[in-house]
Amino acid sequence: MTSTFEPPSAESETPNPPTVFTVRDLNVYYGDFRAVVDVGLEVYEREITAFIGPSGCGKSTVLRCFNRMNDLIDIARVEGTLLFRDIDLYHPDVDPVAVRRRIGMVFQKPNPFPKSIYENVAFGPKIAGIGGDLDELVETSLQGAGLWDEVKDRLDSSALGLSGGQQQRLCIARAIAVQPDVLLMDEPCSALDPIATGTIEELMREMKDRYTIVIVTHNMQQAARVSDRTAFFTAEADEATGQRRGKLVEYDDTGLIFSNPNDERTEAYVTGRFG
Repeated sequence: MTSTFEPPSAESETPNPPTVFTVRDLNVYYGDFRAVVDVGLEVYEREITAFIGPSGCGKSTVLRCFNRMNDLIDIARVEGTLLFRDIDLYHPDVDPVAVRRRIGMVFQKPNPFPKSIYENVAFGPKIAGIGGDLDELVETSLQGAGLWDEVKDRLDSSALGLSGGQQQRLCIARAIAVQPDVLLMDEPCSALDPIATGTIEELMREMKDRYTIVIVTHNMQQAARVSDRTAFFTAEADEATGQRRGKLVEYDDTGLIFSNPNDERTEAYVTGRFG
């Protein structure tokens, strides 16, 4: 265990398929309130895993555990086991900043920096001290996000002048510029129109050859279209307080979740009878 947080490379993992995240008995507290209860699942390499469920079911809270974003909330506390390639993400020797470099995140609303397109992508590598040709890295990252051809002639222009869909792809380019292993996406299309949403979905399908992707979405059709596995969360009232707590109901291949779920609560949600 070292604070440099250098897990084994993907090439050293065994096939069919390697496990990237192992989650066991995960509980998340806000103060004394347990907001997420006993989550257990595994996320596999080079797959897209979708978290679905009604508002308040804890899916975004669980997602933020994967790169320790909940550390930024003073009253939040995470208990249980969360391993990334067999490394305990919450071990005292693990640097959360290093975690967030290896496990990147794209947020619900595009949030480009008020800088040029070039500087948005170059910012992370500069801070992380990534060597090599920065121009080449910026170009490669923009190509990886499907944006290069649209912006290559205006790299010095403000990122704020891009459309919403372009801004979100720029944020994806910014995330992959620091060469992560995993991309977490928290409702990445909720602020976009259908055409931009389709572009992001196609990009995700292309990117899973290079990255493991975990996406939170309220859009069940989106989960069905892009993901390999789906986790359905629900919110149940605490018997003592009446507050709603997130709980994982079912996790399986996406085709089975949407066509033949094991739990009647999953079936009710995916068929639109509640949620």
